[in-house]
Amino acid sequence: MFSSLLSTMLGVMVPLAVPVTAGALLGRYQRLDTKPLLTLYLYFLSPAMLLDTLTRASIKPGDIYVTVAFTLLNLVLMRLLALGLSRALRLGPADTAGLTLISTLTNSVNYGLPVVLLAFGQAGMDKASVYVVGQMILANTVGVYFAARSNFSARGAVRSVFSLPAIYAAALALLLRLTGLHLPADLAKGVSLAAGAYSPVVLCVLGAQMMKVAMTPPVPAARPAFYTGMGVRMLAAPLLAAGLLFLLPADHLLLKVLFILASMPVAVNAVVLAERFDASPAYVSRCILWSTLLSFLWLPLLIAACSS
Repeated sequence: MFSSLLSTMLGVMVPLAVPVTAGALLGRYQRLDTKPLLTLYLYFLSPAMLLDTLTRASIKPGDIYVTVAFTLLNLVLMRLLALGLSRALRLGPADTAGLTLISTLTNSVNYGLPVVLLAFGQAGMDKASVYVVGQMILANTVGVYFAARSNFSARGAVRSVFSLPAIYAAALALLLRLTGLHLPADLAKGVSLAAGAYSPVVLCVLGAQMMKVAMTPPVPAARPAFYTGMGVRMLAAPLLAAGLLFLLPADHLLLKVLFILASMPVAVNAVVLAERFDASPAYVSRCILWSTLLSFLWLPLLIAACSS
């Protein structure tokens, strides 16, 4: 177990720490503006990565069914857990919405995909692609509902989904797979080249965003909500995911990938939704910072447990 843990630390977390640390230092000393990089990621690198992965991936229909079933069941359970804890702690509507975002939205795209690639290789990346597309859709539909509560606009949520180029990249990949067609070789090389830039850029952005949160003066927030959110994301989420995956029929690699992705720290876009709909952004941002920092110790334990 110890050797597996050490191997994971050196083989997965140390490589990830390089671009994250670089982003944090650039954010601290050069005031790195992440908005242009986020635009680059959202409108170019993310669609290129999904198109490249989904057209090359070896995905079985059974894997798709299991991934969709797990995604929906896990979402429902985490939502119910957040509501139950909010009621027990007598949290207000804003804190309840914030806790729901923390519980249900994981950083499976920006952070999870590089982790899966380093931990499980390209085969793991293939398995993760369907889950990631689903998370993108959920974050822009159900995530908006969780954040907005009574202010939810179904039309606005649907519009936000179809404004994401990644959705069209996934649709194009699906069309190519169904028809047996392929991108022209030279074009496919260009897409692969762009996809290769995905991980270092998004990890650098993650580091800069973490530094921005760390440098922001703390706003008084309900401590029970913060500690509850951390407990849900770091402890309850992996336990619930493990229980669900134990009941689902799938190969071991898919189970490992889904378990790690469901155990990721809080998604960065959770604070975007929290700020937009006043869902306690102060403690949501703190949960993002601390869950991400602790994940550098916590995730190697989970990956090592999967390996053993």
